[in-house]
Amino acid sequence: MNSRPQRVALVTFPTPVEPAPRLAEAIGLRPGDLWIKRDDLVGLGGGGNKVRKLEYTAGLAHREGADTLVTTGAPQSNHARLTAAVAAKLGMKAVLVFPGEPGEPSSGNLVLDGLLGARIVWSGELEAHALAQAAEDVVAVLRAGGARPAFIPFGGSSTLGARGYVDCAEELLGQVPDPAHVVVAVGSGGTMAGLVARLGVERVLGIDVGARPDPAKAVAAFAGPLSPTPVAAEELRIRDQVGAGYGTYTDEAADAMLMTARTEGVILDPTYTGRAMAGLVAAVKDGDISRGQATVFVHTGGLPGLFGHPAAVAHAESLL
Repeated sequence: MNSRPQRVALVTFPTPVEPAPRLAEAIGLRPGDLWIKRDDLVGLGGGGNKVRKLEYTAGLAHREGADTLVTTGAPQSNHARLTAAVAAKLGMKAVLVFPGEPGEPSSGNLVLDGLLGARIVWSGELEAHALAQAAEDVVAVLRAGGARPAFIPFGGSSTLGARGYVDCAEELLGQVPDPAHVVVAVGSGGTMAGLVARLGVERVLGIDVGARPDPAKAVAAFAGPLSPTPVAAEELRIRDQVGAGYGTYTDEAADAMLMTARTEGVILDPTYTGRAMAGLVAAVKDGDISRGQATVFVHTGGLPGLFGHPAAVAHAESLL
């Protein structure tokens, strides 16, 4: 594995790993088979997996003298929220470039973006590639005005950012020494990439939530430079839980969220971790994950996004 660049320590690791015996039985595993890696409990800006990536990406920008972090995402982006939190912690500014137009009222992650001091640039209805160009335009304007901006990629995912989940995998091996399966949502791809680079393709099961059209290709590209062995996209274990599209509220995710909350008191979100748990349930059902195999579910956070998802909120209210 390549020598590791310096990270900036933003939070205290390791995050805990907790047994989930009631959930395990509910989905068809033995009580001692299932563990939850609680990266939702990262203590910065509402928590979540993006902090591990930002320790490297924002850390590098800070060391190189940047004074502003610029990134993109959907309006309820967890990554954007945590980029704003990291910028605040490092004494920098944050500019978040979103598609669409401002709506009323703001909710979920958007509320926290404002609380953390981020400036939001609304770019209208754009395709993903056009949103990246809009962010580059923002960077150019900031630089022309005398600022020193640094662009953080979509989801914080890059080979550099994926190093944060090499760190996580190392932690995990000290907590659950020989996991058969490590299950994680696949959005922009960097989280799964770091896990694959340290744990290998055979142990990591990614659940595609539809954030990008080429998840396997992205994961392989990010993981390859970090892995001691080649990583081929076609060898990755990735299951589909996209449903009607990224950001939609699927029946499977709703069921998984309800079951996890009512068996373990753990809250998932409708876009990432709810779908990832639905993928885990499906993998047990069809035999991809078997009873007696140590299985770790990586909880990547995202709780604020639940409150910005009207369908999920309406469903929860209907249960009262």
